[in-house]
Amino acid sequence: MTPVETSFVSRGTRCAAWYLTTPSDALTGERGRPCVVMAHGFGATRDSGLLPFAQRFAAAGCDVLLFDYRGFGTSDGTRDPGLAQDVHHLRHRADYHAAIAHARTLPGVDRERIVLWGSSYSGGHVVPVAARDGQVAAVISQGAAMDGIGALWAVVRNAGPGALLALTGHGLRDVAGTLLGRPPHRIGVFGPPGSTAAITAPDAEAGYSSITGPSFRNTLRARGALRIPANRPVTAARRLRAPMLVVVAARDSIAPPAAARRAAARAGAGAEVLELGCGHFDIYTGAPFERSVAAQVSFLTRTLRADPAAG
Repeated sequence: MTPVETSFVSRGTRCAAWYLTTPSDALTGERGRPCVVMAHGFGATRDSGLLPFAQRFAAAGCDVLLFDYRGFGTSDGTRDPGLAQDVHHLRHRADYHAAIAHARTLPGVDRERIVLWGSSYSGGHVVPVAARDGQVAAVISQGAAMDGIGALWAVVRNAGPGALLALTGHGLRDVAGTLLGRPPHRIGVFGPPGSTAAITAPDAEAGYSSITGPSFRNTLRARGALRIPANRPVTAARRLRAPMLVVVAARDSIAPPAAARRAAARAGAGAEVLELGCGHFDIYTGAPFERSVAAQVSFLTRTLRADPAAG
């Protein structure tokens, strides 16, 4: 199933996207087809391991809109110092809202059956976005970064307090440089333990390398590290009114699984939880992928067919 290149505008900047139209009428109702809106995690791009999920959703009866954030991948803003490779959870959430608005205008799409999907960093974004939107039909979150404070403790556990201090120093250097008119100070998205990168867990280098696509760049504005503790999607879970499936990677060394479980327990509309005995990146390939995507398709089918207008 080949995606079609498309785009939409978020806060005046073009976000590049793939659009997959389902060949199946299994979930088509009187108002049209459901649509899954997807984006990636920390510093990643739409061509980094997400298309296999999108293709399964399309085969099951959902249209899919899979996009890059502003300043990443093939979206505009990659030459703008204020946007390029800058991980900013509030900006990413705004891009999700723009993607939802765009999906609701697509021909043949049921505007009342929009599904939000996220993985890793975006697995957290979908919770506050859905809570604020209030009309989203369902949410899927896998391997999610639900609590930035917990993520920083993971850095300390993996690399020691010195690594956290170093990340903070790089972030402050980037902020100070901007005030002094200097170019952005950048670090790696990922790297081996001990390297100058935001994510240096033992499985980070191999994990990222196994999924990254041609548009991915292993660099980001260092100030992004300073924002991590402010990104706490778990605090929005009680306001969520859409059904949610949470896929937990029980051996996740990057996004603490305990926070994902807390978010599921707090979810206002309740949540289903699938526990997989795997690491953060295992969920994109092989047997963990097959188990995860099968559960996600089942969740979508059950949830979306409950709509009274569905076929």
